[in-house]
Amino acid sequence: MNVKPTVVRLTQEALDRIEKIAGPNQRAAFIREAVDNELERREAESQNPVQTGGDDGEKQ
Repeated sequence: MNVKPTVVRLTQEALDRIEKIAGPNQRAAFIREAVDNELERREAESQNPVQTGGDDGEKQ
C-alpha cells in the first residue's frame, strides 16, 4: 500500500469513539477506510446528482 503521512486534528472524543469501534492500534486503518468510503459516496453523488425542489412529475 502506497500511503503518505498527513496530520489530521480530531477531538479526543472522536479519537476515543474511533478506538472503541475499531480497536486498539487500528485508528489509522479506520480513518483511511472512512475517507475512502466518503470519497466513493461523494464521487457517486456527483455523477448522479439528486435534484431537489421543482417539478417532481406529480400532478396535483
